[in-house]
Amino acid sequence: MPPRTDIPSTHEKALRLNLDPTKYGTLAEIGAGQETAAWFFRVGGASGTVAKSISAYDMQMSDAIYGTSPRYVSRDRLRAMLDHEYPLLNERLSKRCATTTFFAFANTVRARAFRDKEGTECHGWMGIRFQTAPGSTPHEVLLHCRMFDPSNLEQQRHLGILGVNLIHAAFYYRDDLELFVESLLDDLSHRIMEVDMLKFSGAEFATIDNRECALMLVEKDLTDSALFTAEGEVIQASEKLYKQPVLVLRGSFNPVTRVGMDILNSARMTFQSHLSEPGKPFVEVMEFSMNSYFRPLGKIDHTDFLRRASILQQMGKNVLISKFNAFHRLAAYLTQHTTEPVALTLSVDVFEKLFQDTYYEDLPGGIMESFGRLFKHAVRLYVYPVYDREKQTMRSVDEAIIPVRFHPLLVFLAQNEKIVPLTASVGPELLQHWTTEVRQMMDAGNPQWKALVPGELIPAYEQQLQAAQAQGTSVTRSLPKE
Repeated sequence: MPPRTDIPSTHEKALRLNLDPTKYGTLAEIGAGQETAAWFFRVGGASGTVAKSISAYDMQMSDAIYGTSPRYVSRDRLRAMLDHEYPLLNERLSKRCATTTFFAFANTVRARAFRDKEGTECHGWMGIRFQTAPGSTPHEVLLHCRMFDPSNLEQQRHLGILGVNLIHAAFYYRDDLELFVESLLDDLSHRIMEVDMLKFSGAEFATIDNRECALMLVEKDLTDSALFTAEGEVIQASEKLYKQPVLVLRGSFNPVTRVGMDILNSARMTFQSHLSEPGKPFVEVMEFSMNSYFRPLGKIDHTDFLRRASILQQMGKNVLISKFNAFHRLAAYLTQHTTEPVALTLSVDVFEKLFQDTYYEDLPGGIMESFGRLFKHAVRLYVYPVYDREKQTMRSVDEAIIPVRFHPLLVFLAQNEKIVPLTASVGPELLQHWTTEVRQMMDAGNPQWKALVPGELIPAYEQQLQAAQAQGTSVTRSLPKE
């Protein structure tokens, strides 16, 4: 899609909705005033859109209307608000059902408070349940946002703009997913507002893959990362990671290899040994950075992404897509959502790159600042050995090739168990093949690839190859060696 040139302002969006006689609804807002509703009153003609505006700010009052909730700023609380307000609207305005497209908009927000300390998370849930035609079955769009402005008043203002953008997009952009996503930050920017979860439901959205929505949020700079479960459920990170130990494997997973699974199995056993309670459950996350997978024109191949995601889902894995190149940024993201132990898994050759100055030109403190951020919380690096094809030997983290001046740092990190070596249980016959070589075998029709991927995944990859061949495309594409 070419860059948008004629972008309507928030004022224009609110006025368009007010002047549309078919759109009518309730706006229920908790936690940051009634900033979305305020836009419709501000531009004039609000009687054409607003049936009711409510802010049940007091907790007891809110509970009396929507029921109690273990977490008030949550998806469940948002759903309770929509479940209450939408049927009530239809019940009390039943005489208008034949000519009016009803909607219920709601948000529940934790905005900046007077006594907040620096670093306190300000975030919220927002959603709209709406008809696409008078009398039709309702559809729903939910999102989660994070607010970065240090001022409470500015957070309120930005939240109101996001609310108008969501309502406007639901009615006028719902047939164009890319436009819908881009428009959410109209009159905003990702520096002050982040949308890290977006989910569509309803008959007219049946063809929308919410995993692709997660990818598009990252691609369009609405967020740096997005998470979804093995079942394909798009979730906000805290819903899955809150108070949970987290084990992360970074990679391209293109394809998933037996070596990759050996890395994960070795990391899993080591991670369990580091937990305070034997057998304590933890979350496994497969993560890959979109920065490594942009095509020359800056476009991401959504089909390629969904193929890889489907394979990981088949394996029962949670998937994190991100723009995190540096490991300290990934660590900061994870520790923002949990105070439990976190382990990041990588191979020795990737670990060696962490000691190259060129990766930290954006940090005043360079490598030392990066490592300080990386290990600020209960984070460990699990490092898996690599096979040196020239020397025909294994190289562990103890033999990592790094500049001499960092040897004392490596010793310090190892002695304090910030860096933990993993053990390979597979031999050179598997370790000598890079993931890119396995991809090339698949494209070339070389059956040797079947010995290098988990046996249970062979049918799925064969099906993908057949589909790609029928379409005249490639399942894989050339990337730097991994």
